Amino acid sequence: MLSIDYLAETEKSKVYSALEFSSAAHKGQVRKSGEDYISHPIAVAEILTSWKLDSKALCAALLHDVVEDTHINVENISSEFGENIANIVDGLSKLDKIKFDTKSQEQSENFRKMFLAMSRDVRVILIKLADRLHNMRTLDALSQIKQQEIATETIEIYAPIAYRLGLNQIYHELEELSFRSLYPNRFHVLSKAVVSARGNRKEIINKIKKSIVECLHHNQIKSTVTGREKSLYSIYKKMLEKKLSFEEVFDIYGFRITVGDLNDCYLALGIIHQNFKPLPGKFKDYIAIPKKIMVINPYIPLFLQIIVCQLRYKFVQLICIKLLSLDSLAIGFIKTTIQI
Repeated sequence: MLSIDYLAETEKSKVYSALEFSSAAHKGQVRKSGEDYISHPIAVAEILTSWKLDSKALCAALLHDVVEDTHINVENISSEFGENIANIVDGLSKLDKIKFDTKSQEQSENFRKMFLAMSRDVRVILIKLADRLHNMRTLDALSQIKQQEIATETIEIYAPIAYRLGLNQIYHELEELSFRSLYPNRFHVLSKAVVSARGNRKEIINKIKKSIVECLHHNQIKSTVTGREKSLYSIYKKMLEKKLSFEEVFDIYGFRITVGDLNDCYLALGIIHQNFKPLPGKFKDYIAIPKKIMVINPYIPLFLQIIVCQLRYKFVQLICIKLLSLDSLAIGFIKTTIQI
């Protein structure tokens, strides 16, 4: 049911005990979708397993709604599972009591700071983000008004926090789901435009990716190269901020080069420079001068723009040269942007 093979057997048993406890506490409760309520904490815990969080975090995720929605209190959880897990659950309960009721940018920032300040254990925030992600994935079961309210809170508070923690995949998904709920017509129009305009660009992207892989392999840099298309919300934001047409902002793709150590980051950067032409004035070294946006993931990117070739449509490629540390929660990046 849960992907916890990375845990020791003794830790697995703790997680399954928490699952049984939560299932009994939530027995008879259902979500707005009609599903048994226990499906939600299980889904939250499953998201956390993709980050390889420890058994205490998984137990707290499975128990995170027990205090709010059942007769169980924090003392019961402490007695059954220990003070550490109880403190995490209590921290989540306290965050739930914070109500976001403003669209002011300044107030949004204050809420984000409050969330981070109240979470002495970073696992509280990680569980809260996973909780919000699953709620956003199942938002359709709620009324339109409630969807708008939750989506606004998500895009103003939770998505930026995910960004600050370096959880880019969660950040983009929260933004995308919020965009779909807040502006469904714009979302669908833009989605169709992206699909129709994509054409053979995927083939071009694969060709560029292959070229990057070959360059790195030839220079004996151990790496993994992946690519993705720019999110719809990112395209939408750029259209608004820069007053651009869809054609001007479309065709933005991202590549990620994963390497093993800091030296390889700079070696990979040098190889990219040797094989692709950098754009003047578009280089920023966030390893030498860190950008202070991350809390648990030291996010130290290098931004660089490179011209690969001239095509009918111009588009910018973002390359992340990602540094993996021994701690899976401590990840650094070199980011490089190439314009085709």
